[in-house]
Formats: sequence, structure tokens, C-alpha cells
Amino acid sequence: MHISEGVLSPAVLAGGAGLAAVGTAIGLKKLDYEAIPRVAILSAAFFVASLIHVPVGPVGLHLVLNGLMGLLLGWVAVPAILIALLLQALLFQFGGLTVLGVNTVTMAAPAVICFYAFRGLLRRPGTPAAVGAFACGATAILLSGLLVAAALITTGQAFSKVAALILAAHIPVMLVEGVITLFIYLFLQKVRPEMLEGLYA
Repeated sequence: MHISEGVLSPAVLAGGAGLAAVGTAIGLKKLDYEAIPRVAILSAAFFVASLIHVPVGPVGLHLVLNGLMGLLLGWVAVPAILIALLLQALLFQFGGLTVLGVNTVTMAAPAVICFYAFRGLLRRPGTPAAVGAFACGATAILLSGLLVAAALITTGQAFSKVAALILAAHIPVMLVEGVITLFIYLFLQKVRPEMLEGLYA
């Protein structure tokens, strides 16, 4: 879901950069020094997952894991995702520096939204928590697709068909991300419950 350079209008780029800066500042303010290793590992997981692309028409599908990032990190997901996207842009030319802000917002904003939207379910044991974990992973992809589509359409109506294709192509990714987030959540609940402490803060 990386948007490439030279596609978006200056107004959209500026808006994305501003929102990303605000989100990163909030995330850094909430970052606990002791949580830095965990944040680094999750940022690395996001970095690696996004590198594996499956071409579908004019778009490339890949795992994102932003729902999982939101579930585990809350606002701290914003700087973690920003760092991963920056490294991808510098090392592999995915996205680019001018669109870094927009790409950060399209990935990180859904992570934060899902953290607050499903935290209530995730705090409850059993089926509600499982439903919340799946919904967190799937909804984050849906919201990211909608934000990418909105960024493209805001730039020009010529991108409306591409935006619709992006949304349609990511439906199976939503399901896969939901299942992966569910299994990782259940695993952490049994093996490393301390990683879920942010849900109860």
C-alpha cells in the first residue's frame, strides 16, 4: 500500500506530513524507555512483512501488520511505522521521502484507531478477545485501504479506478491479517502476557 512519489498533490503531501509529525510526537511522548526493544522488534516485523509483495494487476499486495502494531503499541505505533517506512524508502525505494508522511498516516492512523476501537473487547477473556484481535487486524487493513483511496481521489478523479482496485484487492489481505493478528494475540496471551499490558493502561 505504499504510494509512490510524483503521484499525490502538494496539498495532500503537506497534510500527510503534518499529521505524521503530530502522531509521531504523541507516540514518542508515550514511549516508555523500557519498551524500546519491543518497539524495535515490532518495527522490524513491519519492515520485513511489507517487503514481500505479490503483484495483483497494477498493485502489489503484502502483509502490513499495522493492526497488530496498534494492538500492542497504541500511539507508539506511529513512530515505529515511520522508522520502518523510512528505511524501506532509503534502502529499497518503496514509497519515497516526499510521500513518507502520507504513507505513515495511511498505515499508522488505522493502527491507533483500532487500538482504541477494540481495546474493550481485547480486555475481556475468551471469545470477545478473539473477536477483537481478528477485527483489529482486518479493520486496520480496511482503513488503510480507504485512506490510500482517499489520498488518491483527493489528488484527482483520474485515480478513482485505481483507488477502487486497491480496495478490492485488499479484501483477502484483510482476512489474512485478521487471522494472523488473532493467532499472535492468543500466543502472546499465553506466553508473553506482559506484551499486552498496553491494553490495560
